[in-house]
Amino acid sequence: MANAADIREDMDVISSDKKTVGKVDHMEGTDQIKLTKQSSPDGQHHHLIPLSWVDHVDQHVHLNKSGSDVTAHWQHGRQ
Repeated sequence: MANAADIREDMDVISSDKKTVGKVDHMEGTDQIKLTKQSSPDGQHHHLIPLSWVDHVDQHVHLNKSGSDVTAHWQHGRQ
């Protein structure tokens, strides 16, 4: 599993099929990435991505799920 300490604010989050699904707002606890509202398709909700979906981290956060799988299964965070 990826190291949460490597995940930083404003990093792009990229799906396994090379689609940008959002930007990191911050880590929510130790096991979820909260995406910015501005990078959300509706622009009004934070979305949460489990750390277990992260394949690796370099200058971006790379996921082991496709873009459609990510958006179908992510959770809404609090406003």
